[in-house]
Amino acid sequence: MIDLYYWTTPNGHKITIFLEETGLEYKIIPVNISRGDQFKPEFLAISPNNRMPAIVDHAPAGGGAPVSVFESGAILIYLAEKTGRFMPSDLRGRVEVLQWLMWQMGNLGPMLGQNHHFNLYAPEKIPYAINRYVNETSRLYQVLDNRLADREYVTGDYSIVDMACYPWIVPWKRQQQDLEKFPHLKRWFEAIRARPAVVKAYEISKSINTQRVVDADIVVIDRRSRLDVIALPSERRVAYPYVVNVAEHAGSHDRKAVVVGDEGAALEGGGADRARHGELDQSVFVGAHHGYSSVEGNGFRTASRR
Repeated sequence: MIDLYYWTTPNGHKITIFLEETGLEYKIIPVNISRGDQFKPEFLAISPNNRMPAIVDHAPAGGGAPVSVFESGAILIYLAEKTGRFMPSDLRGRVEVLQWLMWQMGNLGPMLGQNHHFNLYAPEKIPYAINRYVNETSRLYQVLDNRLADREYVTGDYSIVDMACYPWIVPWKRQQQDLEKFPHLKRWFEAIRARPAVVKAYEISKSINTQRVVDADIVVIDRRSRLDVIALPSERRVAYPYVVNVAEHAGSHDRKAVVVGDEGAALEGGGADRARHGELDQSVFVGAHHGYSSVEGNGFRTASRR
């Protein structure tokens, strides 16, 4: 049995795809990053960098004590070696897979992650940063497209490299990309999307993360002075780190912040708890859906137009 410490992010999807492809027995332990679960001591004991995913293998090769692994690339290598699948055993084939896996870990993931941050989550829109990471995303897409011009998958046969890359291409629209411009990448993307294990992995994610998404068509007018109004696009989930980041940014500039999203969504998790306890007293959290009316209490306000 493998315990998978997981949340519904591209890095989390990498591991559920592998586990579904191989049929290994596993149990998901959700690490809700919107609530701050990644900072709990019991999780840090497994993943000291407070990032998911992580695994604990209770039946490692050769027996003995359970083995814990953090970092998605390391987990994929560990599982490939454990099962003897999706990574060649010969020297040249193994090097090919490992170098492209490192490319994903050092380039595709981090750069597309910065794209997501500056496009979707940063409290300020910084054109230089947005352009930089959108352009870098396009460059990396082209690298993959070139690579896939004469082979079915990134390293020839379907491997952990494809499992690592695919989840980062899924949100291509949010990354301001157009798959039509990358025909080989598009063909590869559609082939992986149709794999039964990939379909199952994404079905599982829907049952794990049931947070509401936010509504972009909301405007909040507050009579308090010097307010920042942050309207979130409809695809974005209101995540705990984002809410805290906005609040702390506003506080550092002696302003208040209004986070606008589905009713109650911005109040979920650690951000709400910290606001109630006064740690984020520079900020007002507003959950809004279809309109507004306000409820005051504990220095904490929700709003929805009726």
